[in-house]
Amino acid sequence: MRAPIADPLAFIRAETRLNPVPLVPEISLHVADEAVPLWQRTEEELGEMGLPPPFWAFAWAGGQALARHVLDHPEAVAGRTVLDFASGSGLVGIAAMKAGAAAVTCADIDPFARAAIGLNGQANGVVLTAAEQDLIGTDEGWDTVLAGDIAYEKDLSARVFDWLLALSARGATVLIGDPGRTYLPKDRLEHLAEYSVPVTRELEDMEIKRTSVWRPREG
Repeated sequence: MRAPIADPLAFIRAETRLNPVPLVPEISLHVADEAVPLWQRTEEELGEMGLPPPFWAFAWAGGQALARHVLDHPEAVAGRTVLDFASGSGLVGIAAMKAGAAAVTCADIDPFARAAIGLNGQANGVVLTAAEQDLIGTDEGWDTVLAGDIAYEKDLSARVFDWLLALSARGATVLIGDPGRTYLPKDRLEHLAEYSVPVTRELEDMEIKRTSVWRPREG
């Protein structure tokens, strides 16, 4: 087993390529060609098995749809302080900055993701603040909160959506991108838009995912 990696930036540069995002070609990300080999390499470099997938190394369907929506509807972020929750690659945060946000915090507990966020922001000419703490249940006064692909796990989804709805209730604009994950609470949300998102069959069950943008229901 190799010693833990000392430089996540060097790892990302070595294991990914800078490519335009299919649904959002205005933005380029450092992405991996294949998921499983990168996943294995990450475990080897960190000296730890059973790690979650390298979410930071791919443009996931929910993030692509949400980024597209933000660029096409800049009024949701323009001049505002924005949180990109569970940011991964930083795609949605980059879109928010390009759409005129005053400042964007990209929150992700994965140190590789935080390194990728900085690298991808630089590649797209924007400055992002990467936050490592678990922000669920907190409120730092964000004007807009963006969250893509967050409905994977039952218990975590319940916590996240309770928090997002509370932020919406106090006046924040909350937008969620989701390609039909199991634990999306549709009964608590309002549908805003739908996109056909190109994705890889290695990560999804089809090459084009119908992906929606939602916001919390009022009242």
